Amino acid sequence: MAKSKDNTRPPIAVNRRARFDYELGQRFEAGIVLAGWELKSIRANQAQLADSYVLVRDGEAWLLGAHITPLPSASTHVDADPRRTRKLLLHANEISRIFIAVQTKGQTCVATSLYWKGQRVKCEIALGKGKRSEDKRASIREREWKREQARLVKQAAQ
Repeated sequence: MAKSKDNTRPPIAVNRRARFDYELGQRFEAGIVLAGWELKSIRANQAQLADSYVLVRDGEAWLLGAHITPLPSASTHVDADPRRTRKLLLHANEISRIFIAVQTKGQTCVATSLYWKGQRVKCEIALGKGKRSEDKRASIREREWKREQARLVKQAAQ
C-alpha cells in the first residue's frame, strides 16, 4: 500500500516580520540541509525564522539567523549551535537569479516559512524590497480596516 503524502500540515515556522518589513516579490522553494538533532527539534516545533535571511556565497545559498532550539534528549552527544549557518538546496539558475537581484540596490532575500513536503523540510524564500515607515503604516491601516469589515459583516449576519 502506497504512503499518502500529507500536504495539509500547517507550516513549521513562519517569518511574519518579513511580510511587514519587506514588499515580497519572487518566491523560491529550497531544500535545507539539516543535522539529525535539528530534524527532531523541528518535529517538536522548536524552529523560528525571525531575523533570518539568505546569503549567496561562492555559488551556494546559505540560511543565516534561523534558530532551531536543540532538544535536551536529542543533542546529548553533539555540540548543538541553534543559530548555525545552514545550506539551502536550489538549482543553479535560481541561485544566479537571487544573486543578481540581491546585487541591485534595496533588494534582499529572506526566509518566509519552513514547511513539510512529504518527508522533507522545505524553506520558502522570497526576494524583498524594504518598506519605508509610511508603507508600513499603510499596511497596518489596511489590516485594521479588514478586521473592522469582518467584524461588521459578522454583526450584520447575527
